[in-house]
Amino acid sequence: MKSGKKYAESVKLIDKTKFYEPVEAAKLACETAKAKFDESMELHIRLGVDPRHADQQVRGTLNLPNGTGRKVRVLAICKGDKADDALKAGADHVGAEEYIARIQNEGFLDFDVCIATPDMMGQLGRIAKILGPKGLMPNPKSGTVTNDIGRAVADTKAGKTVEYRLDKTAIIHCLIGRKSFGPEKIAENLNALMEAIYKAKPPTAKGTYVKSIYLASTMGPGIKVLYRQ
Repeated sequence: MKSGKKYAESVKLIDKTKFYEPVEAAKLACETAKAKFDESMELHIRLGVDPRHADQQVRGTLNLPNGTGRKVRVLAICKGDKADDALKAGADHVGAEEYIARIQNEGFLDFDVCIATPDMMGQLGRIAKILGPKGLMPNPKSGTVTNDIGRAVADTKAGKTVEYRLDKTAIIHCLIGRKSFGPEKIAENLNALMEAIYKAKPPTAKGTYVKSIYLASTMGPGIKVLYRQ
């Protein structure tokens, strides 16, 4: 498929043989983001692990220093005082059995993140086959199963919390900001994510752990990143 004129112009700005320092890569990513909207900045990390093995999974959450700039719709599955905390923190939908029933019977999925208290996980098991494939099932490892639901909702609504997760091809794709953040803030988020990924290295991982890192805007070309641990 033939590339567009703007994309072709952006490619010319990048030396494909060079690895760029985080700030330099972020600056280039902003310069090559030529769309009329505020393009997302995404980091793509290829790891030297085997995703087929459970003991080589790399997954977690962190609060980026500058957030993601993304608006997030949150469903909080909880009761009593926890429901009050979730509402005060800004959850878009708050409830318990009634929302589980809506998801099961009506296909309700008008949310981006589902956060639940531990006592509700037994009932959520009924809809695990619906939420799981869409990446919406609450999970302690991703910080979406917690008794501190007010804080979890607040961080998620603020766009600070991101989940990084290895896919079937051993690559992590993660949003780390928007063009409007500017190079410095994008680089700060990039460094925070890479630090978390190195800390999450499985003990069974052999050889080179991080094989490649690319930063790209929504419509722009990939830029090779040099990260110094």
